[in-house]
Amino acid sequence: MSIDPKHRCEWASTAPDFPHYHDNEWGFPVDDDQRLFEKLCLETFQSGLSWRTILSKRENFRAAFEGFDFHKVAQFGEENVAILLKNDGIVRNKRKILAVINNAKRAIEMVEKEGSLAAFIWRYEPDENTLPPPETQTTCAESIALAKALKKRGWQFVGPTTLYAFMQSMGLINDHAENCFMREDIDRTRKGFERP
Repeated sequence: MSIDPKHRCEWASTAPDFPHYHDNEWGFPVDDDQRLFEKLCLETFQSGLSWRTILSKRENFRAAFEGFDFHKVAQFGEENVAILLKNDGIVRNKRKILAVINNAKRAIEMVEKEGSLAAFIWRYEPDENTLPPPETQTTCAESIALAKALKKRGWQFVGPTTLYAFMQSMGLINDHAENCFMREDIDRTRKGFERP
């Protein structure tokens, strides 16, 4: 068995599928509305559970929710909900399923009003200079403000902690540990990223 010489964030070694997710996705800036919506939905399902549970079921979630195309999910009705509640490949929580359908409708409204989800969400990117050291907090002023803004627009299951995790993963914050080999890569990518 070979040992990986790369030093990662501590959480990345706690599950077999975490290193790949950590090295290839977590923290890279995203401006694609469908990917942003997917992550918001997956964070909704994670509420009260571990990310490992959600990541292991991610492909099942994608299949069940039409690839998280919010235009399609917004059309889901009672029959779709009944099918989802029988799908043992996902988290079968009716409140969360209904929240995702609701949030798909809110996403459509937001795109119509703001141009894109990305344009709205990236307005809440924190100033790096105001953040404490990596891995030391679970919310920030911007995640609190974004949660309030989304709730005001009718979104559900979008608390400040959920949105901070969303910001970490979607690259609005570089929360890789100071000694993590990915931290500099993310910094470089964020510097070259064109904000929507």
